[in-house]
Amino acid sequence: MTVSLRAVQAATACLLLISCLAGCSGNSDAPLFYESKRKAGEAEAPVKDVPADLLATQKAFSAVASKVTPCVVNISTISRKKIIQPFFETNPFFDDFLAPPQTRRDKSLGSGFLISKDGYIVTNDHVVRDAESIQVKLSNDKVYDAKVVGGDQKTDIAVIKINAADLPAAVLGDSEKLEVGQWAIAIGNPFGLERSMTVGVISATGRSNMGIETYENFIQTDASINPGNSGGPLLNIHGEVIGINTAIVAAGQGIGFAIPIAMAKPIFTQIMQKGTVSRGYMGVTIQPVTEDLARSFGLKQARGALVNDVIKGGPAQKAGIRQGDVITAFNGSEVKDPSHLQRLVAEQGVGRTARVTLIRDGKPVELGLTLSSAEAIPRQQRESGGSGEHSGQGDLLGLVVDDAEEGGVVVVDVGRGSVAADAGIRRGDVIVSVNRKKVLNSGEYQRIIHQAGSGEGRLTLLVRRGDASIYFALRIK
Repeated sequence: MTVSLRAVQAATACLLLISCLAGCSGNSDAPLFYESKRKAGEAEAPVKDVPADLLATQKAFSAVASKVTPCVVNISTISRKKIIQPFFETNPFFDDFLAPPQTRRDKSLGSGFLISKDGYIVTNDHVVRDAESIQVKLSNDKVYDAKVVGGDQKTDIAVIKINAADLPAAVLGDSEKLEVGQWAIAIGNPFGLERSMTVGVISATGRSNMGIETYENFIQTDASINPGNSGGPLLNIHGEVIGINTAIVAAGQGIGFAIPIAMAKPIFTQIMQKGTVSRGYMGVTIQPVTEDLARSFGLKQARGALVNDVIKGGPAQKAGIRQGDVITAFNGSEVKDPSHLQRLVAEQGVGRTARVTLIRDGKPVELGLTLSSAEAIPRQQRESGGSGEHSGQGDLLGLVVDDAEEGGVVVVDVGRGSVAADAGIRRGDVIVSVNRKKVLNSGEYQRIIHQAGSGEGRLTLLVRRGDASIYFALRIK
């Protein structure tokens, strides 16, 4: 009998399959996988003795999530923005020939948290700014239309409202007592991923001069904050709100910023009560105290805010504050720099009296000052003088000056690479005083400059530039 090769191969394959099946049925007692005895299985957990503090920490994070997540909301907005058009389309001459300006509908996502049982929600102003419609989604998946109660661009804080009752409300903590290294927990809506929780630590406090908002006192954290987290709460291990997540460093990872709740409370309280924010106004222009300026003003350290101008009729002038004073404390709080003073003044209630501590002629002075409302004061118009560096024969500072019509000397030319040019003095600036001695004319100016050149060579110039006054610390080489 002849058997083909294909038949032999088929038979062999069949026998192998039968053998494999028989082998499987022969080992039916071996489990396909192993379950932990912690789940009523047959296997021991790989790690039996987990440290108690780790288990407690894990339990604490889970407790924060379960207790606070119901207070956190997801915010979605729709806004209409104008499409940038070519020049001829924005020129009124072509209005009769073109269609109306084109707009686009933008959608964005953010976060917020309930601060009252009747539907008040705190978020970032940039989340809801210019929104045509706002929808709020709660943790129980109910969706509500929301309206803006008010917003403050200078601190990036806003309040919105939904019509609901008996809602879970967040508990506000104390951001004034935060320490670097403490736990920080962020809950929000990053990239549209609802109710996401991230954990890290407080990396730093009191971050300012970041160029993010007008008034800055940020908490820095490495708890992951991403687009969509804006407006959500930053929490401590007790589940208390200690900050409002606001910004990230785009070029880095693990660097996020939150507005301290202590700074936010006066803002959203005013918004809830009257829909707007009023800030204290002092009536001075100020600048940082550099090391050179500190030495020239007889200060032990470069801290505080140097008053370079006093607004006529303002609270500071009425209180007796003068040009050249260095403000070192406000209501007992040490002033670190101009932005710090600006924030302290803004947070002070309008119409209330504040204690201002300053250094004048090397001596401490304390004055009482009643703040007015910043919103009631017209914005000061400040124009810069001419810029640029020019070659020419100048004095020891590299300046060519002439008598100014209203007293002092006007800078006619600035030598390229000179001491004055390096300090930032420009053509058109008017030098009002040198080493706190008023300059009446160019002759007196030259005499003071030469006297300084034969001494230590340190000079402090008060310069008027447009409507602004600026102090410069120079050292003759």
